[in-house]
Amino acid sequence: MPPAARTPSRQKPPARSGAAAAARAPRRNGARPPKLLTIEQKWATYERALILTAHPDDAEFLAGGTIARMCALGWEVTICVATSGDKGTRDPEMRPQELAAIREAEQRAAAAVLGLRECIFLGYPDGFLLETPELRGQVVALIRRLKPDVIVSWDGYRPGFNHHDHRVIGRIVRDALYPAAHDPLYFPEHRGEGMLAHRTAELLLAGTDEPDFHVDIEPYLETKVDAILCHSSQIDGRSREEMLKAWREAAKRDKGRRKRTGYRFAESFKRIEMRRPAPPEATATTAAPAGATVPAAAAAPRTGAPGVEREAPRKETTVRAAIGEPTG
Repeated sequence: MPPAARTPSRQKPPARSGAAAAARAPRRNGARPPKLLTIEQKWATYERALILTAHPDDAEFLAGGTIARMCALGWEVTICVATSGDKGTRDPEMRPQELAAIREAEQRAAAAVLGLRECIFLGYPDGFLLETPELRGQVVALIRRLKPDVIVSWDGYRPGFNHHDHRVIGRIVRDALYPAAHDPLYFPEHRGEGMLAHRTAELLLAGTDEPDFHVDIEPYLETKVDAILCHSSQIDGRSREEMLKAWREAAKRDKGRRKRTGYRFAESFKRIEMRRPAPPEATATTAAPAGATVPAAAAAPRTGAPGVEREAPRKETTVRAAIGEPTG
């Protein structure tokens, strides 16, 4: 080729990152890569959640409003409680077996109020939960059997004072979720039982000292309180009116919390998103505002996109990033 016919050299433009790169990426087969989905759009495609806690009543106090919202969206929500709370009393005459039976019944009643699909009790002794391969395998089996899109648990790495069992279940869940549940050579015996590797989309860590994700629970505050009231052995005779009054007065006093979360009543978490391909139909949906109708692709039972778009500015956190623990 003669010199005059050569294409003149051009300096490469600076590399783009994030949404800008995705929007300007070259087309393949005539189509532009899908846009990044908002959290609301992602939640509109989810169908299942798994709540993993240490004791009966943990879920209702920590995330009762969020769980009620998930159920209202038509998700199948299951709770697994590692211990039956057989030490949770000030009555020295109470027998542990009797207390465990009481607290399991209370948890089932609370689950019915929130709309949960199933209650599972692992039966470990309260206060003595240990990070064992057996417990991790049980959690991995649950994840593979139930295939949750979202898991909620304690932040097991939160600094400061926290209940032993809260720390343990939070760490067990993290280790079960990544990498064990989605790497098939961990607990390969599950394959023979039809439980294949599964990758969960999101982990919400409750009781954390570094929340970056806030859920509006005002429409579900009374449901949350009704679920807490089911745990009558733990609430010292407080009435529904007393609880609601305390929540509402606290919301009035703590104006800083509303400023931080964006809501009058919120439950806060550290949100960790896994590397998981979005379903093809999800890229075509546009999130509806809270209370509006969700697009058909989000599935029939759902009535509205969640008020969950409040996330603190931060670098995207994936499962490979360092993560922190919650309080009790």
